[in-house]
Amino acid sequence: MPVNDAAGDSSPADAPAESLPVNELFHSLQGEGTLAGVPSTFVRTAGCNLRCWFCDSYHTSWEPTGDWMGLSEIVAAVEERPGEHVVLTGGEPLVHERAVELLERLDELGYHTTVETNGTIYRDAPIDLASVSPKLASSTPTAENAPEDVDPGVWTERHEERRVDVETLADLLDAYDCQFKFVVTDESDVEDVEDLVARVADAADANADDIDVLLMPEGQTRDQLDETRNAVAELAMEYGYRYTPRLHVDLWNDAPGT
Repeated sequence: MPVNDAAGDSSPADAPAESLPVNELFHSLQGEGTLAGVPSTFVRTAGCNLRCWFCDSYHTSWEPTGDWMGLSEIVAAVEERPGEHVVLTGGEPLVHERAVELLERLDELGYHTTVETNGTIYRDAPIDLASVSPKLASSTPTAENAPEDVDPGVWTERHEERRVDVETLADLLDAYDCQFKFVVTDESDVEDVEDLVARVADAADANADDIDVLLMPEGQTRDQLDETRNAVAELAMEYGYRYTPRLHVDLWNDAPGT
């Protein structure tokens, strides 16, 4: 499936009309953030403008795969599944302009929509919860930490240049009900979080106390989370932030469609 790495609409010119590249579409429990545990239907698009070394959806970023699905087909698949919560995720779903139309259609049908985004792209759309996961300095891929058999090449510099856009983060915060969800590996990440939150607060109408900040342990498997969750929980308590689990990993390990 051809999906480029542009920061704008990543659909190639020959993509089917009114369609999105979908890597997965499934029903599960929301695993992260303020809605953790809520039954939700996930629409996972392929394609991303960043390349985090720890990306837990490798087949939407480093090697994007999936099928082009028409928006009506996606909506019909959502309607076949129970519940009123839909999560549009990726990859980075907002690289696709047509994501706006999908969100509009879901809104018209009365669904609660969460968009999981890295916070580098703003779209004007009916979003009930913007689950923003800004990428800290520790996310940048290098030859030492890149996924197995992957040469990060130009992505080391490209990711570092793109990973934070304070003005876009401020726009998202001012426009939507937001949670800022950070993947944390050690205490230096929390210092990075504090600096970024302050910068966003300076650029937005909101102040730092109004920004809902959640710390999340890095790890794609239960074994990896076993090594990180307690340390991150203690950092959350020390710095006064909310801790969020990765419930789907605890329940289903790294199985797809969860």
